[in-house]
Amino acid sequence: MYYPPVGFHFRVEFQGIPGLQKQDAYFQEVTGLSRELETESIKSGGENRFTYKLPTRGQYPNLVLKRGLFLDSAIIKWANDAILHLDIKPVTVLVTLLNEKHQPLQTYNCVNAWPLKWSVTDLNAQESRLVVETLELYYQYFEIL
Repeated sequence: MYYPPVGFHFRVEFQGIPGLQKQDAYFQEVTGLSRELETESIKSGGENRFTYKLPTRGQYPNLVLKRGLFLDSAIIKWANDAILHLDIKPVTVLVTLLNEKHQPLQTYNCVNAWPLKWSVTDLNAQESRLVVETLELYYQYFEIL
């Protein structure tokens, strides 16, 4: 009997960032793994009931990664270099869905990713929450390996 994989067992790997540590693969949430086809609307003379839609190219949203704040992270140093100093070094980001034995089921290979935004959750003395950092990445496209 087939059981669909669970969405909470995954890892994120950055290829090409020096000084990565084991905790740099730990994220609590990944969003932005989707594809969409852009279209162009064409109006035809004499036809007022509809417009034609023609496919143009694929479109990918930004990859958003969330995790508890790490104070010493090579990924955040890489993001700070890009955001603060415009030292943008695109890397490959692999998001791998894992099975119960920690073996890869499916890997999403995000090509030429670079940081657009880094933020932390609001600090509030009335709430008992972890500080979560969010890293938003642009990437050109992804392939399923």
